Amino acid sequence: MKHLLSALLALTLFISCSKDKGANIDYVAKNEQEISAYITKNNLTAQRSDIGLYYVINDPGTGVQPTATSNVTVAYKGYFTNGTVFDQSSSAGVSFGLNQVIKGWTEGIPYFKTGGSGILLVPASLGYGNNDYNGIPGGSVLIFEVKLISVN
Repeated sequence: MKHLLSALLALTLFISCSKDKGANIDYVAKNEQEISAYITKNNLTAQRSDIGLYYVINDPGTGVQPTATSNVTVAYKGYFTNGTVFDQSSSAGVSFGLNQVIKGWTEGIPYFKTGGSGILLVPASLGYGNNDYNGIPGGSVLIFEVKLISVN
């Protein structure tokens, strides 16, 4: 009886650990591969930041350059690498503090000056992580076409 209880306890711990491993998938390598394939497929010239954000500057802009704590107005379209749009602003844009958004935006938007535009390719680690968020599956690479309208 003692051996049976030990075996059941070990099996329970094993099953619990297996479930936890699935919930903590490391998407870094998967996201890198997905972003690289997207860049190649779409013939983009992208740069990679030290923390893993890829960005394309179509127009650097000529106005004020924001910092990571600036309040900005940005027009954007967000979609997955398969082209499915998950969010989009109006052409008038949306205002917010760069310290109140995903890390990919906090780092990426300051690459542009007012009037600038481009693309941010955001791995999950700089987006919503491994968890589902408002219809965005955990581990997703997010692509944003952005235009910096103003630094407020």
